[in-house]
Amino acid sequence: MSDLTQVEILWLEKRIENRIRFGRIVDEKILDRRRRVVSFAPGSIFAFVRWTSNDFGTVISRIDILRAVATGQRCSTVPYVRPGGDILLRVSGWPKVERVLQLVDVIEALGIDPADAAPDYWHHVHNRLSVNEAPRAYAKSRHQAWLHRQRIAP
Repeated sequence: MSDLTQVEILWLEKRIENRIRFGRIVDEKILDRRRRVVSFAPGSIFAFVRWTSNDFGTVISRIDILRAVATGQRCSTVPYVRPGGDILLRVSGWPKVERVLQLVDVIEALGIDPADAAPDYWHHVHNRLSVNEAPRAYAKSRHQAWLHRQRIAP
């Protein structure tokens, strides 16, 4: 049994799009033109975006920011993710998904890989968006504090 978290990426034109927004992929298998499986090492953080539509428009817009788990660790099930992951953020509805994607862009503009951002920040964003409040922006000072905490207590 693999210790990797596997995510199925699927693309059916104008119907379904599953993609990874950020994260360090350690393995990739192409299944066919429309499907592939990417894998993440335990402990790594990644963003999984899902979008589905039908003849009448968008049905689902969702983003999950997950931490990959090791074999035997507790995890939450997420469609297309095996075995599942530690959910740091889960939002649905295009306005909230778009807001999260904007926050990811801001983190990247700071020169920080969003996969390295403090997991607590993603919890903060989830909590604020769930009550329709604006999350605080990620700052270099917050990131430095997170890195310092990692060195002191890994």
